[in-house]
Amino acid sequence: MSINLKGRSLLTLKDFSPQEIDYLLELAMDLKAKKRMGIRGDLLCGKNVALIFEKPSTRTRCAFTVGCVDEGGHPEYLGKNDIQLGHKESVMDTARVLGRLFDGIQFRGFSQDTVEKLAQYSGVPVWNGLTDDYHPTQILADLMTIKEQFGTLKGLTFVYAGDGRNNMANSLMIGCSKMGIHYTLFAPKELWPKENLMKSCKEYAELSGSTITLSEDLACVKGADIIYSDVWCSMGEEDKAAERVKLLKPYQVNATLMAKTEKDNTIFLHCLPAVKGNEVTEEVFEKHARIIFDQAENRMHTIKAVMVATAGK
Repeated sequence: MSINLKGRSLLTLKDFSPQEIDYLLELAMDLKAKKRMGIRGDLLCGKNVALIFEKPSTRTRCAFTVGCVDEGGHPEYLGKNDIQLGHKESVMDTARVLGRLFDGIQFRGFSQDTVEKLAQYSGVPVWNGLTDDYHPTQILADLMTIKEQFGTLKGLTFVYAGDGRNNMANSLMIGCSKMGIHYTLFAPKELWPKENLMKSCKEYAELSGSTITLSEDLACVKGADIIYSDVWCSMGEEDKAAERVKLLKPYQVNATLMAKTEKDNTIFLHCLPAVKGNEVTEEVFEKHARIIFDQAENRMHTIKAVMVATAGK
């Protein structure tokens, strides 16, 4: 089947088929191999990309910048004090201006509604670099890293430990259920995902042959191929820190939890930045550091693939 993603926006992986996701992963692996061989591309030559950041970033900003430059494009960073997005000028009007000047727009901020309006009114591909609801570019990097480690995705068992309602847990459940990975959420019941998202993901899982499990029992990690965690307080939730630490301490990824998988080849992944001593111990993090930083590097290769596939030549 021929895959053509030209002109498409990436707002959430809900909008992409398993075949389209796999196409992006294969393209990312090809672009990574070429970069390792010193082969520079020109697939974004003559293209200008706007990078809008309401929230600060290390990996997302650097990945979009390097990925764009690697393929001959020009990235323009627009911080929250550089443009009037939603303040003196509506999101709709800003979108229509940027769409006249740029060939693609990345948005990293708070509201999913903002990135959807940018896509609706700009007329160019828009890529979600993170909102409060979803983080699709991170999930592509996670899936690529898992594929590099295991050679496949379908049939693997994945456990996410921690806050089951945040953008990472939401997006990982979508990505796993679409790609045939058995997804288990190990989290307190009050932090389980919304029912409408669960319903959608169960439908994806039924099509892919995977399963979705929600559990508060540590025994649920048995047989896991991948354990994943994220910070217990997302950006903007700092006032909840003490409450979250108390609630989530039993869900920390530590040596005891990793031993409960009863497997020697289980890997630990983290989207970074990590608060060692909270969601993961320093011991577990450092043991799996090589793979975690492969995962961080893969942000750039997968983001480059998204830009090339949707806005490239």
